[in-house]
Amino acid sequence: MAEQQLGVLKALDVAKTQLYHFTAIVIAGMGFFTDAYDLFCVSLVTKLLGRLYYFNPLSEKPGSLPPHVAAAVDGVALCGTLAGQLFFGWLGDKLGRKKVYGITLIMMIVCSVASGLSFGNKAKGVIDHPLLLQTRGAFIAAVFAMQGVGILAGGFVALAVSSIFDKKFPAPTYAVNRALSTPPQADYIWRIIVMFGALPAALTYYWRMKMPETARYTALVAKNIKQATQDMSKVLQVELEMEERAEDIVKDPRLNYGLFSKEFAKRHGLPLLGCTSTWFLLDIAFYSQNLFQKDIFSAIGWIPKAATMNGIHEVFMIARAQTLIALCSTVPGYWFTVAFIDIMGRFAIQLMGFFMMTVFMFAIAFPYNHWIKPDNRIGFVVMYSLTFFFANFGPNATTFIVPAEIFPARLRSTCHGISAATGKAGAIVGAFGFLYAAQPQDKTKTDAGYPPGIGVKNSLIMLGVINFVGMLFTFLVPEPKGKSLEELSGEAEVEK
Repeated sequence: MAEQQLGVLKALDVAKTQLYHFTAIVIAGMGFFTDAYDLFCVSLVTKLLGRLYYFNPLSEKPGSLPPHVAAAVDGVALCGTLAGQLFFGWLGDKLGRKKVYGITLIMMIVCSVASGLSFGNKAKGVIDHPLLLQTRGAFIAAVFAMQGVGILAGGFVALAVSSIFDKKFPAPTYAVNRALSTPPQADYIWRIIVMFGALPAALTYYWRMKMPETARYTALVAKNIKQATQDMSKVLQVELEMEERAEDIVKDPRLNYGLFSKEFAKRHGLPLLGCTSTWFLLDIAFYSQNLFQKDIFSAIGWIPKAATMNGIHEVFMIARAQTLIALCSTVPGYWFTVAFIDIMGRFAIQLMGFFMMTVFMFAIAFPYNHWIKPDNRIGFVVMYSLTFFFANFGPNATTFIVPAEIFPARLRSTCHGISAATGKAGAIVGAFGFLYAAQPQDKTKTDAGYPPGIGVKNSLIMLGVINFVGMLFTFLVPEPKGKSLEELSGEAEVEK
């Protein structure tokens, strides 16, 4: 077999870094910014929703969301994301990346605004771009790192909004006056936080529509070599010429097998299994940690007891804790991946990340009773932060990057969507499972409406085991470092 690559695609791989590359990173990354903001801002306001809509003046604890409502609030976005990744992943291979990205941005804008404007104040009424071969991993990782910025932005917005409302509408603690501890104006807090997610999506839409379709989609899927050459000549500011046999290469029947063909299973079956399984296992742990860190911090006493705060101040304290974790561990982890991925490779970073997550999860889980003592809480927070750091300097980044590299261009969006949707299935398992599993074993200490669980300690042990299994499945994932996308997918292969 000899290897051959279209001139326009080779030009992308060897092009010098220029402004367009960074523009593409920002525009593509804003989608991840908005996605992360919308998903993770929910955990900042769930306790406030419980106080607002499920207040019980006879209870010694502030109102909390019933199990079925809490599951819906935490899980419905993940369910929608799963369906969207499957559908829009497939649609991206049919209509092109540019059109589908525009459609999803519009939907994110509309739904963010609609969520914040939901009527009623009662419980029932509310509730592939041009990339350089030698730095391709870093550029894709930088796009994905915008997820961390979105998480951080959610924390900052919640801090700002809750601070303003806390000063404008002072209220007593729940222990002092149950009825007045959550002023009615607090209903606007969660709405403002949720609706803010529409702003970056709206700004991104205009700039994405000005960019051309990705060259690999235009050339290899739409099979319009001439248009791809023209687009990239303009983007890279160089004169590119179309090869004489280019049309024959992209129409070669040996390179046009389908997703459910024997040829796909032979070439890409095990890598797809590796991508889906590791993403599934990673998201069980990652989303459990992110969505329920407020409950863990409350359990160890890092966040004061709810009865000692009013509803608005509780939002501030939860946002402060989660923002500190994001600032000191989550966000740095993303950018460590950007810095080292083209040096260490995807496989090594993912294997290391799963291993370190396992180590630190067990380190806080087995001696859990030691860490919850007042003098040891800071140590717990540091150890817990390190699991976030190695999740992002590890499998949370690489499980996204690898499926974007190893599959054929005409199936890349679909395969990436399948991998991502499998990950969200893991997130759903983590969100719903941890919600119940982390409840105390003593039924007198559970939250209202919840059955006894296995406790936070045993839940953390389970997450450690899941991380270890993810490390084992990593051995099914190939190393894309140093290879062109056509080499990885087999699209560069032609018979002598």
